[in-house]
Amino acid sequence: MDFNAEKVKNDIVEWIKDWFDKNGKGCKGVLGISGGKDSSVVAALLVEALGKENVVGVLMPNGEQFDIDVSKDLVEFLGIKSVTINIKDAFNGFLNEFKNNDVELSAQAITNLPPRLRMACVYAVSQSVNGRVANTCNLSEDWVGYSTRYGDSVGDFSPLSKLTVQEVKAVGKALGLPDKFTEKTPIDGLQGKTDEDNLGFTYAVLDKYIRTGICEDVKTKERIDYLHRINQFKLELMPVFNYEPERN
Repeated sequence: MDFNAEKVKNDIVEWIKDWFDKNGKGCKGVLGISGGKDSSVVAALLVEALGKENVVGVLMPNGEQFDIDVSKDLVEFLGIKSVTINIKDAFNGFLNEFKNNDVELSAQAITNLPPRLRMACVYAVSQSVNGRVANTCNLSEDWVGYSTRYGDSVGDFSPLSKLTVQEVKAVGKALGLPDKFTEKTPIDGLQGKTDEDNLGFTYAVLDKYIRTGICEDVKTKERIDYLHRINQFKLELMPVFNYEPERN
């Protein structure tokens, strides 16, 4: 299946311009910067659409971040304004408060707390600079629920949610981003595992399945289908009770 990265890149840039014209004329584009492919590509798209003077990157290490230099290099490469907010004290403060109140957090709750703190931080910055928050999730991650609900899964607009990992990388190359940004191996930041280690399959296999419906390994196909099914709710609006008043 052919993918015209140059055309898609230009289409996204025009879409961003149109979205801001309708939903945030004169506002800045604000996003969290991890130095990975997704935030790198979204930041570069925002620069093309809005101009580098209208883009703000937020770096949010949790204590020491071994690869934060990549994030700093991206900010410098694009020439955008950035702010670094270390969430370690906030994260530890939450953990201590739960402990002091005899609340034993699950491992999953502890894992998801930093992304939620980061999103609160990004929105605080955005509201302070008259901004709109860019979501940086891609289709592949969304397909199997590899994001944190009300954490990195949210935003005001989402340029990459219909693109697979391979397509995001191709758009990054069309934008002229160096390989150090588009080919950086995603690490979970918690246990030092890659995304693919945690998922149990490669993005190449997942992307092929998404676009063609073909997955040669039966067990991998079953796992992808299972993850897609149980995480579908993350992509849907919150269900609401539909009350209709009786008319006399």
